[in-house]
Amino acid sequence: MKIVDSDTMRQLDEKAIKEYGISGLVLMENAGRGAAEIIERDFGGLTGGDKPLPYEGKRISIFAGKGNNGGDGFVVARHLLNKGFKVCVYLLAQRRDVKGDAKVNLNIWEKMGGEVIEILSAKGLKKYKSAIRHSSLIVDAIFGTGLSADIKGIQKDVIEFINSLNKPVVSVDIPSGLNASNGRVLGSCVKATITATMAVPKIGLLIYPGVDYAGRVEAVDISMPQPLLKDEKIRWELLDREVIKKILKPRYGNTHKGSYGHVFVLAGSVGKTGAAAMTSLGAMRCGAGLVTLGIPKSLNQVMARKLTEVMTLPLPELPIVSPLPKGGKGGLGILAYEAIDSILRFIKDKEVVVLGPGLTAEESVKKLVLRLIVASKIPLVIDADGINCFVDDVNPHTKSFGVGVNVLKKAKAPIVLTPHPGEMARLVGLTAKDVQADRLGIASRFAKENKVIVVLKGARTVIAEPSGKIFINPTGNPGMATAGTGDVLAGMIGGFIAQGYTPLDASTIAVYMHGLAGDEVAKKKGQVGMIATDILNILPKVIGFFIDDLPSRNKKNVIARAKPVAIPAK
Repeated sequence: MKIVDSDTMRQLDEKAIKEYGISGLVLMENAGRGAAEIIERDFGGLTGGDKPLPYEGKRISIFAGKGNNGGDGFVVARHLLNKGFKVCVYLLAQRRDVKGDAKVNLNIWEKMGGEVIEILSAKGLKKYKSAIRHSSLIVDAIFGTGLSADIKGIQKDVIEFINSLNKPVVSVDIPSGLNASNGRVLGSCVKATITATMAVPKIGLLIYPGVDYAGRVEAVDISMPQPLLKDEKIRWELLDREVIKKILKPRYGNTHKGSYGHVFVLAGSVGKTGAAAMTSLGAMRCGAGLVTLGIPKSLNQVMARKLTEVMTLPLPELPIVSPLPKGGKGGLGILAYEAIDSILRFIKDKEVVVLGPGLTAEESVKKLVLRLIVASKIPLVIDADGINCFVDDVNPHTKSFGVGVNVLKKAKAPIVLTPHPGEMARLVGLTAKDVQADRLGIASRFAKENKVIVVLKGARTVIAEPSGKIFINPTGNPGMATAGTGDVLAGMIGGFIAQGYTPLDASTIAVYMHGLAGDEVAKKKGQVGMIATDILNILPKVIGFFIDDLPSRNKKNVIARAKPVAIPAK
């Protein structure tokens, strides 16, 4: 599903008016009518029907600003009044300040006998607080998507009063006070029960903290021409089932394990073998045909026992004492740089390398990671310590390490990075708080500058690619904030690449399925106490829901189940 920022939405409106001849009044009429229909559907009409009427005899208070969002509010008021609701519009401006299409709809509302009360000060608000408190529903049409400055004065007072009422609130297009492009709160913001957004969802409604203010988001059809909404220049997209179904490929009968690729996982060190296990199993659980784990030699035996289906490749490691005494044995459980030759030989005929979980960032490992990034001819999925190993080489605020400034730009193969906000912050020389405040912008800029795919993990994971396209993932829940879930995701991305998906498609499928698996676990077991293994165990079922539903799957050559044959007793 396409989503937009405020500038893009403004451009869509302008094109609809100028290029298609749809007047602003028509768009405003459709917007207000659509919002009114949502209100009537969810909160009950006052006349007729067999359903109970929970708001019978009660009133609706609509707060309108002087701009087009307020104009939408006047249209909402008119349609609700025609349906039998008792409606009062509170205008947070003087009538003379309302212009254009909004003014037309204000005039229509007043000619219908609609009630308009100007509230221009805290004193004016106080006068009507009692009447507003007796409303059954609040409609917020104060500010639209064009808001960019912090809210002050009477508008802020009204918003804080609305939030104190503990009543259902429907926001028109966007909760007043929310930045439509980045989800930031501009001083104060309405907490909506439902947001009836126009034509296409706004980015700010779908990322945090905006998610906490938007409530349930519903897109209203305002007759925006479909070619505009499908324009490839719109670079933001919300992942949903339809997007994923278009990417997924069916599985056919005449296949074998080699048909689904071989993943090489380079992960783990002493004390961090769990990360290696989670990554390897993530690749297997999403359908990779073969997975081999490269592991420090001294850890090989324990991993071979732990991972029944995953093969292992024992690799050179740092010795306990360097050099070892004559006849000495054993190792630190940390990869030595000397492992690079074995790794490069091994991956020549493989499909993908998943690199990083639990590796540590020792100097030997850093050198190995930098060399592997430059030398690999197959895609790399780099997570956790794999990222930490080249931070100094990429971050413009630190000195270059190893092979020179920005190893990512010297890579021969596609790269997918899967940082959490802290790792992303180290890559760009900012704080995690800075990253969280501009997740889309930072991920997108880094992807463009370094020609990599960035999967910025967290609530509403962001996937950014070098061309500028950005995906936002809506699946997942707080229960997934637990050790190992990120390792599972890295393995899944690698597993889908091994099966022939492009790195971008593999990232979008993996992120969506990973979150959906977490949601399924939450339904069955709850969020608290969820562990990464829970996600692994349910992944085949979640992915199967999609694969089994693909219209192109092969239904021919299915042998009908034979009826049981009675065997005569002796």
